[in-house]
Amino acid sequence: MENQNNVTEFVLLGLFMNKEMKIICFAFFLLCYFAIFLGNFIIFVTITYSHLIQQPMYYFLCHLSLMDLAYTSTIIPRLIRDLAAKRKTISYNGCMTQLFSAHLLGGVEMFILVSMAFDRYIAICKPLHYMVIMNRRRCNMLILVAWAVAFWHSIAQLLMVLRLPFCGPNHIDHYICDVKPLLKLVCGDTHVVSILVIANNGMVCLITFLVLVASYVVILYHIRMHSTEGRHKALSTCGSHIMVVVLFFVPCIYAYVPPPSANNNEKEFSVLYTVIAPMLNPLIYTLRNTEMKSAMRKVWYRKI
Repeated sequence: MENQNNVTEFVLLGLFMNKEMKIICFAFFLLCYFAIFLGNFIIFVTITYSHLIQQPMYYFLCHLSLMDLAYTSTIIPRLIRDLAAKRKTISYNGCMTQLFSAHLLGGVEMFILVSMAFDRYIAICKPLHYMVIMNRRRCNMLILVAWAVAFWHSIAQLLMVLRLPFCGPNHIDHYICDVKPLLKLVCGDTHVVSILVIANNGMVCLITFLVLVASYVVILYHIRMHSTEGRHKALSTCGSHIMVVVLFFVPCIYAYVPPPSANNNEKEFSVLYTVIAPMLNPLIYTLRNTEMKSAMRKVWYRKI
């Protein structure tokens, strides 16, 4: 497909056109972003300045909090600004940058969740070999692999979009620059590209989710053999992880698996994995975790 690009900027239509709803959403998303920043910052500092950083699970959680901060910072500030602005334009280069950044950081977050599932599998199913298998070198390698896989996913998608011809309408029916709403503006046949988008986004989300579900099923099966106290601790930890996985992946699958032509209210559902899930992650990981609560008391009491 030849690139005949006459579009220099896009207009983001946002979530709602109603003025009253925009005011409510402005206040809501501003509070959400504050909660995301504060919650994830507290978790990041607590783990970094406590003994928990030596444990693989909390090492991954520290990286997950950092990714939540970075990922939401590529999306929510722009969303809040557009809710208050009369002109909601974004340059072509700015749109491509947001597309690449959001998918890169979201991809890293997704594969960190896979690493956390692998960590819990080793801890529960192979406890005697846990410290040998999950040493710091292997943890660093898993983080590096998450960045590498997410980078290739993002760069492949970006190169695909850069080749598309945009020569007509420039109104994106979304609050972010994402590949599916962009495909609706392409002046040409997008059948092949749509299949590639489903393969690169939808299938990756779906397969990763199924792998995570299978791993937690195996973990829950092995928990039966533990003592009552061990079962309670393992269920508490895995329960938190499963809640985060469901909150992130289910809306993601709903948004990316159907073809771009399908009218499935994807922009409303995308709020769940771009705003709500990162906001709830700190609560899920701290309220059910006595080690985190104890570490928070020690670290922040010392700092205050």
